[in-house]
Amino acid sequence: MEQLEFFVVPSPCVGICTVDDKGYCQGCMRKREERFNWLQMSPAQQLHVIKLCRQRYRRKMAKQKTDAQQSMPKDDDIQQTLF
Repeated sequence: MEQLEFFVVPSPCVGICTVDDKGYCQGCMRKREERFNWLQMSPAQQLHVIKLCRQRYRRKMAKQKTDAQQSMPKDDDIQQTLF
């Protein structure tokens, strides 16, 4: 049984409507179909899409963090550049 929603679920759009290499909007992390069908979705479906967007955002931030850590020079490399 679906829970009744008494409030409209606001769109997660933040106005940065560009698509990344995986096809997700860089502003809200929704897929193309999710953006285009937002108004036809039930509130439960909209909440599920928002949950997916949060997961995608966290995954993207974690990947950027690990990429940044891997690109930093090691202590040995820093010492060698001093000479």
